[in-house]
Amino acid sequence: MIQMNMKQPLVLPAHRGNVIGSRLASSPSPVAAAAAAASRRRGVVSSPRSRLQRHMRLPRISCSATEEASGAVSAVTVEKMLTVTASVQAAPAIGQMYFQRALDDAGDFFGKTLLMELVSSEVDAKTGLEKPRVTAFAHKTLREGHYEAEFKVPASFGPVGAVLLENEHHKEIFIREIKLVTGSDSSTAVTFGCNSWVHSKFDNPEKRIFFTLKSYLPSDTPKGLEDLRKKDLQALRGDGHGERKASERVYDYDVYNDLGDPDKNPAHQRPVLGGSKRYPYPRRCRTGRPRTRKDPEAEVRHGHNYVPRDEQFSEVKQLTFGATTLRSGLHALLPAIRPMLIKRELRFPHFPAIDDLYSDGIPLPAQTGLGAIRSIVPRVVKLVEDTTEHVLRFELPDMIERDRFSWFKDEEFARQTIAGLNPLCIQLLTEFPIRSKLDREVYGPAESAITKEILEKHMSGGAAMTVEQALAAKRLFILDYHDVFLPYVHRVRELPDTTLYGSRTVFFLTDLGTLMPLAIELVRPKSPTQPQWKRVFTHGPDATDAWLWKLAKAHVVTHDTGYHQLVSHWLRTHCCVEPYIIAANRQLSRLHPVYRLLHPHFRYTMEINALAREALINADGIIEESFWPGRYAVELSSAAYGATWQFDTEALPNDLVKRGLAVRRDDGELELTIKDYPYAHDGLMVWNTIRQWAADYVNVYYKSDEAVAADPELKAFWDEVRNVGHGDKKDEPWWPVLDTRDSLAETLTTIMWVTSGHHSAVNFGQYHFGGYFPNRPTTIRKSMPVEEEAGRDEEMKKFLKQPETTLLDMLPTQMQAIRVMTTLDILSSHSPDEEYMGELAEPSWLEEPMVKAAFEKFGGRMKEIEGFIDECNNNPELRNRCGAGIVPYELLKPFSKPGVTGRGIPNSISI
Repeated sequence: MIQMNMKQPLVLPAHRGNVIGSRLASSPSPVAAAAAAASRRRGVVSSPRSRLQRHMRLPRISCSATEEASGAVSAVTVEKMLTVTASVQAAPAIGQMYFQRALDDAGDFFGKTLLMELVSSEVDAKTGLEKPRVTAFAHKTLREGHYEAEFKVPASFGPVGAVLLENEHHKEIFIREIKLVTGSDSSTAVTFGCNSWVHSKFDNPEKRIFFTLKSYLPSDTPKGLEDLRKKDLQALRGDGHGERKASERVYDYDVYNDLGDPDKNPAHQRPVLGGSKRYPYPRRCRTGRPRTRKDPEAEVRHGHNYVPRDEQFSEVKQLTFGATTLRSGLHALLPAIRPMLIKRELRFPHFPAIDDLYSDGIPLPAQTGLGAIRSIVPRVVKLVEDTTEHVLRFELPDMIERDRFSWFKDEEFARQTIAGLNPLCIQLLTEFPIRSKLDREVYGPAESAITKEILEKHMSGGAAMTVEQALAAKRLFILDYHDVFLPYVHRVRELPDTTLYGSRTVFFLTDLGTLMPLAIELVRPKSPTQPQWKRVFTHGPDATDAWLWKLAKAHVVTHDTGYHQLVSHWLRTHCCVEPYIIAANRQLSRLHPVYRLLHPHFRYTMEINALAREALINADGIIEESFWPGRYAVELSSAAYGATWQFDTEALPNDLVKRGLAVRRDDGELELTIKDYPYAHDGLMVWNTIRQWAADYVNVYYKSDEAVAADPELKAFWDEVRNVGHGDKKDEPWWPVLDTRDSLAETLTTIMWVTSGHHSAVNFGQYHFGGYFPNRPTTIRKSMPVEEEAGRDEEMKKFLKQPETTLLDMLPTQMQAIRVMTTLDILSSHSPDEEYMGELAEPSWLEEPMVKAAFEKFGGRMKEIEGFIDECNNNPELRNRCGAGIVPYELLKPFSKPGVTGRGIPNSISI
């Protein structure tokens, strides 16, 4: 409900006395009609109206009239009418056709472009029905994008609870806000924050509903708004039929059946993800497109993927990122550089050629369009000073600028598992010997080749230590990509120019609090023609073992890079969050406080996911072309979803406990297993701050646990998340039940953490760590030279003669590297209109004093976290984030400037 000025509460206006929605019967006499209308108006007056009149001291206007039929005189009291002015801030759709724009301009000239209806929060006291609405046309003023309307409103109208809009233009229009002012008293101003596209009535005759900024649980909804609350939700759900249009606002679910394109190429057929035991997956937004001719389960790929209109990028965002950036930009850039690369589909000839990408760059041929490409990727395509020539030149990542050889070092290899791009996968080693859980009849022996003797030989930390002692002291950790990748090894090896192993890497926690890699095991499962092959690599004392160790590290980092992109990043943030967005919009009213808390955390996510399905994760898209799983990339994320994803362990504290990286003390506080674990340390500060904000917010609106359990919209929202959005996991026992304020706050914190802190930690450092691709190669093209396989003798001879050449042969080709580096540069960038955690309050939060105070505390705490992180990064005792050539860990610093900064926590998954 709109907040009223207590000295002069706002009451609804009427368009020149035009009140619609009344059920008054007509009378043969004007006087009788006036009397009936006045009587009817008097009938709706209740005690709130009496209080309103006392506050405003509104005079009543009385008049007498003679009834012609009988000559009797009747006194009729005519109610005071208030003048209310509506100010509408709007913006037209981009790229309107000239003819349509001309029609709309003509409509603006005649003042018939926005029909507005004001809705009272109250109902008629006698009939219990909605009060008649007050209408007016808004006319365009001389100010750009500004419209005004004047209403005449009965003083008894009551608080304005909603505004309905009908767009008379031939194209949609973006409504930023509506402000209502009574008379000329600016202190009575009431603002409706809209920030929404309103469709043309020629596309959809239904009026748009904008509610007051005051939030209401379903049980507290003002009577005058109850029907509109239900109607608005119904409009957002749609009916599940037909192909969605770009102007629509319908939220619905579908499986991932639009990644392949079998009609274009049979090789582009991909399995349907979601809805089956073999390929479990979250749901995406339904588009309603028809099925392909060659695969009745697959959806046709044509045009842009539908997302509800308000989920699309803003104008500012469109200028900095979009399908044109990833699709058109890369498709224009790559052909331009192809003629300039020597043997472009092969490896870099030597490491100085890689360095040239950051210094001299690659000259680009003169051609039309390079200037446009430069505007899309200005950090990649540069104009040579004082010339008209363009070069392809990348920015040198900070880690290489600080230490050119850091990527080659064991210390950095280990450090990045806890302070790099994917600090979510390392686990405490709790059992030894290490065993696989896969079927030994299919994949070979389950026992790891990493023995006690191998580990003890390389462990150090003061006195000599046994494996048993190290396990008891919690000093052994593992990066385990064995069971998750082994089923894909033979299939990936059938793809051209790529290979795969299952891998295990064991680390030791030194006395200094840093990690040291001890051993790497690479495994090839058995096949019908070959037995299982496995080998353990360590940093041996001779040159051959030292170089084999470096090659093994390259394989492990490639495994980690693929898992990071497909699981830690795409699956656990982008993909798994989309069902929350769909369910929230279908089941939680715009009036609901939980919707208003979550809404900023959903900004742009559906649009970026739709673009990912178009150009990133689709068949033959950037991920398949550049990352080692190739055509099995997204399928692998489905396997990970089925095997590992749980909602409860998406909460950072639970995730750390599950991986053995933290223990919960008796007082409930967490104690980190690795004290200097930058991701966990900074992440917990952010998590705890979000958790307090969520609890404060929940307690404002829910006065008891019973109120949470009794909320029908909340229950419908969570039931739909579990049973539909994540329906392939609906029977799992770990789903939380939203029946207490604490369980609700924990659940909301988990969602907000995933969209903010988790995503920031795995996204905005992509160029910082992957921009120098040898540090995080996205594919490995050659197997280890010592692998027992026919025809490997020549590879071993080549390796012994020139090991650096073997490493270059393994790394991505020139085109693969440039494609990935350009993509990471785009994906690591903050938009100028980014919204950071704790920075801007939603208008509805400012309407409630207790929420406003809680948000100010939240924002203040986020600013404090910035300072705490700076202190940690300057503490020489924290060697995982401070030291010679060490990149400080800033991925969870809350705020950032636009561009590629390696810091900043936006509210939402916006890129």
